[in-house]
Amino acid sequence: MAELYVEGWSPEYGAAVDLSDERVAASPIDTSVEVDGLWSPMNGHDDDIETVAFVDGIRRIDARLTLDDPVAGPVAGICGSFAVGATIWDRKARRSVYAHQQVHRMAVLASGSHIDFPIVGQALDYRAESVATDDPAALLAHFHGAMRRAEAALSARLAASGTFVIADGPINELRAQPIVGYIKSHRVTYLGSDLMPVIGRVRAGQRTPIFLIDGAQFARYSWYVRLADLAGGHSWTGIVRCEAPTALGIDAAARLADRTAALLPLTASEPHIDPRAPQNLVPIAALERHLRRRLGDQALVYRSLQAAVAESRATLPAAEFATESASEIR
Repeated sequence: MAELYVEGWSPEYGAAVDLSDERVAASPIDTSVEVDGLWSPMNGHDDDIETVAFVDGIRRIDARLTLDDPVAGPVAGICGSFAVGATIWDRKARRSVYAHQQVHRMAVLASGSHIDFPIVGQALDYRAESVATDDPAALLAHFHGAMRRAEAALSARLAASGTFVIADGPINELRAQPIVGYIKSHRVTYLGSDLMPVIGRVRAGQRTPIFLIDGAQFARYSWYVRLADLAGGHSWTGIVRCEAPTALGIDAAARLADRTAALLPLTASEPHIDPRAPQNLVPIAALERHLRRRLGDQALVYRSLQAAVAESRATLPAAEFATESASEIR
C-alpha cells in the first residue's frame, strides 16, 4: 500500500523526487548490460583511490537588460556570473582543498543582437553573446549551457591527470575517462515496475546493477546508490543516481560504480548542516559556498553594472545609437 511522507529537503529547493513533468524516460533502457537476469542490491567496494575531485558550478543572474532599439523595439537580455571549481579530496593526507576556481561573466541578448558591452570595473569583465530567438528562456539556457561546458572541461582536465572525478549533474563527456555524473534529484524514472522495488532494497553502501540509457545525444551507463539509511524515510530517501561514459566499457564502469557506492556515503551531508541532506554532498556544498563568495557581493555588482551602462549610454548620441542598433539587428 502506498504511504505518505514529508520530504527532508527544505521546500525552497524543490523536491528530491519530482516526477511531475515526465514520469517515464523516453530513451531506450537496457537493464542487462551488467546483470542479465534477476536484479538485487550490490555491495560497494573501496579500492583505496587516493584522490577524488568533486566538480561543481554555481550561477547568478546579476541584472536584467533591455536594449532599447528605435527600429526593432526593445530587446531582452541578462547579465550573469558563474563560477566553477573543484574540491580535491586527498584521502591519504585526510584533507581537502579548493582548486581550479574560475569566474565567468556574460551579457546575453536576445534576437541575435550584438553590442560592445561596457567595461564594469577592473574585476567585472562581461563577455557579450546573443541567442537567435526572442524567447526569454533561451537566455537562461544559453547562460546555463556555458556553465555546464566549463564544468565539463574542468572535469575532463582533472580526469586526464588520473584523478577520479565526481561531477555534480549529468555527464557531458564521451571519452573513456574516470568521470561520474552525480544526480541528486529525480525527475524521470528509468526502470520498469519489475525492477523499481530493487531501488528500495538498496542500503547505504550498496548500489543497483548498471543499466544503459541510450539517449538521443549519447549513451551512458547509470546506476542508483543510497547515501544513508534514514529513520522514517521512504524507499527513495537518500537515493542518488550516477552516470559514466559508455566509452569506459562495462568492466571499468562497474569498478567506478562499486567505488561510488563505498565512497559517496562517507561524504553525505547531515540534516542539521544542509537543507538538501543527505544528497548535497559535503565537499560539493562547501565548494558552492566558496564559489558564491568568488562571485562578489550581488548588490555591489548590480550597482556597478547600472553605473557602467548609464555612463556608456551617456557618451553615445541618440542618433548614433539608433543607427548602430538598427544595423546590428539586421
